[in-house]
Formats: sequence, structure tokens, C-alpha cells
Amino acid sequence: MSSKIAYFDCCSGISGDMVLGALIDCGLDIKMLRKELAKLDLKDYAVSAAKDERHHIVGTNLSVRFKESKRHRTFKDIKTLISRSRLSQRVKDLSISIFANLAKAEAKIHGCKPDDVHFHEVGAIDSIVDIVGTAIGVEHLGIEKVYASPLPLGTGWVNTSHGRMPVPAPATLELLTGVPTAKSFVRAELTTPTGAAIIKTLAENFGSMPEMKIAKTGYGIGDKDFKEIPNILRINLGEVSSGSEKLLVLETNIDDMNPQIYDYLMSRLFKKGALDVFLVPIQMKKGRPAILLKVLSPANKKDALMDTIFKETTTIGIRSYEVDRYCLERSIKEVSTPYGKVKVKISQKGGEAINIQPEYEDCKKIAEKKNLSLKDVIDMVKRYYPLAQGKK
Repeated sequence: MSSKIAYFDCCSGISGDMVLGALIDCGLDIKMLRKELAKLDLKDYAVSAAKDERHHIVGTNLSVRFKESKRHRTFKDIKTLISRSRLSQRVKDLSISIFANLAKAEAKIHGCKPDDVHFHEVGAIDSIVDIVGTAIGVEHLGIEKVYASPLPLGTGWVNTSHGRMPVPAPATLELLTGVPTAKSFVRAELTTPTGAAIIKTLAENFGSMPEMKIAKTGYGIGDKDFKEIPNILRINLGEVSSGSEKLLVLETNIDDMNPQIYDYLMSRLFKKGALDVFLVPIQMKKGRPAILLKVLSPANKKDALMDTIFKETTTIGIRSYEVDRYCLERSIKEVSTPYGKVKVKISQKGGEAINIQPEYEDCKKIAEKKNLSLKDVIDMVKRYYPLAQGKK
């Protein structure tokens, strides 16, 4: 079993129109896009896409033409616009999440509440089209997970509704807190606030391209033509085995902490998104006994988990490194037995069951209620599993 992923190679940064252009280049049908966008209560605009090139690389340049308006929409206005549309729930949720991240960044910079943020450039029709269109593209191309490269930001100055601002714009910097960036000597805004909001919301991880079978590559062409680099966004669509994923291991040695704290620490780490937490007894210098704390973390939970470790333990340093995790496909089914239904965890490879494990709590309840051996109950459930599958 495999999942469809997209890797955003942001070699020249990222903007909303480049994302949508790259998705169209990957196969998103523009007629279907226009039909979906028509479900929004927006008027007097037109979306077009044309082939263009930068440094001899051909891709799709997206253009949105609309009548200029002095109207400034608030985040609350945009939420209402999207929520009342006939778009699918997934598209609505993703679009609102992107705008919410942008609103939080703007609110922090301007000292107001997110709902009260007045979008200027972003409130314009073209940016609404870029963000909602991206959500439409993600759904219709069947993209399940998104990964991205580090982001080049650019240098220099940019004109905004608030006047001239240094590059990167304050909203862009706020959005990219915790996101890896890359050096760039191009004197232009490479990563825009809209682009930053899109990729911050979509991407599960930032770094090198994961192991994947590439099915399609799309190029989004930016409006400016730089002398130094091709102004493109490259999206690689493909598949990756559902049992393979990039994770992080966070670890630290602790030799001076009250052992009663570990139970609470583990509970806190799981609540913060840890996939696994375990303790290994070790011996340190001068023969001191200690504990090696190891935490398996998704990349996007790294900061929260590190903060928890520093806050809840006596450590003053944490090691971090990337690992590959390979898992069998897993599912849960109910098996009927003479003592009632019991949940069973099934591990599969290529559709074949490799291992079955009855749910401990279900088996424990039966053992206590019927005064049976827990081992006998587990063995019984395993015997009934083939019968539940129609096998003898």
C-alpha cells in the first residue's frame, strides 16, 4: 500500500500564484479549477494559465485578472466567504487553516486579534484564488502528504500597503518561525506571506526530498525573471510506501533527576505529539547510573517536544537526528468469541496478515469477568480470528 505525496522544491522561494501554477502543471485541470472557484461568492475576476519559461525551463504561469477594489477584508470576512461556499469540507478546512496561520502572524505584528486583521494584498481576489485554488488542487490531485525544501527568502525591499518593508516581510518571518531557510543573494522577495502561509500549513516536514517514486513534476513560473536563478517552484508528485517515513529521534542522558518525575514526563511528551518514548538505563563517567531518554518525534513536533524535555527534566542539552521508520500496514477489527467481541490489531504486508494481537484491555476484562487465565483468553481470540475471516 502506498500514499501519494508532493515534494515542494522551493529553489526560488514560494508564492501563491507559483504554487497554483505548479499544481496545474502537475495535472490540475483549469476548467475544473474555475468551476470549483465559482462556488465562492466572488465576482469580476478571471483565472488563466499559460506556458512560460525561465532560464529555458518551461512551466505554467498563473494569472488572475480582477477589478481593483479598495475593500479590505478581515479574516472573519474570509472565513465566512469560504464557510458559506459549496466547496468540499476538506477544501474549506484547508483554506481556512492557511488564512488562520496568516491571520495569527499579522495579528502578532500589528497587535490585534486574528479575527480583526485587515488583509490588504492577501485580502485581494487574487490571493483568495491562490489559497483556495491550492486547497482545491491538493484535494483533486489526491495529495495526502506534503514535504518541502528549506526556503530562500530573498533580500532588499518590497512595497506593501504599509509602505516599504525589508525582505523578508515581517509576516513571512513570523510564519516561518521554526522552518529551515536557505541563503539567497537575489535582491527580491522570493518567499511571500501567502506562499509562506501555504507551505507552513501544508508541509509535514522541511528538508531533502524523501524516498519516492516520482510520477509527475510540475513547474510554477514566477512573474519576475531573475538573472541569477530561474524563478520557478518545482513540485514532484509521486508515491511512497505507507510503511516508510522520516522521523526524528530526540535523546538526552539524565543522571540527577528524581525518578518519580519520569512517569509524568512520558505522559506530557505523548500529549505533545511524541510517537514513542522510552527509557534506557546506562552507566556514565565515574560509574554513575543514569537514564537515556529517547523520544520518537514527527518533524513538526520537534520544537514542542524539546521545550517539554527542557521544562520537565534537569537536562541542559538534547541530541537530535533523523531516522527512517518502516512499518507494516495496520488495522483493527472486531472478532466475535463465545465471551463477546474483542478488538484485534492486524499487521499486514502486501495484503497478507503477518501478525495478529488481541487488544489487551478487552482480553483483560473477559479474563477477570470469567475468572480465566489472560493467556488462555488471548490464545482463544487468536483461534477465532481465522473464523471471523471466513477461513477454517
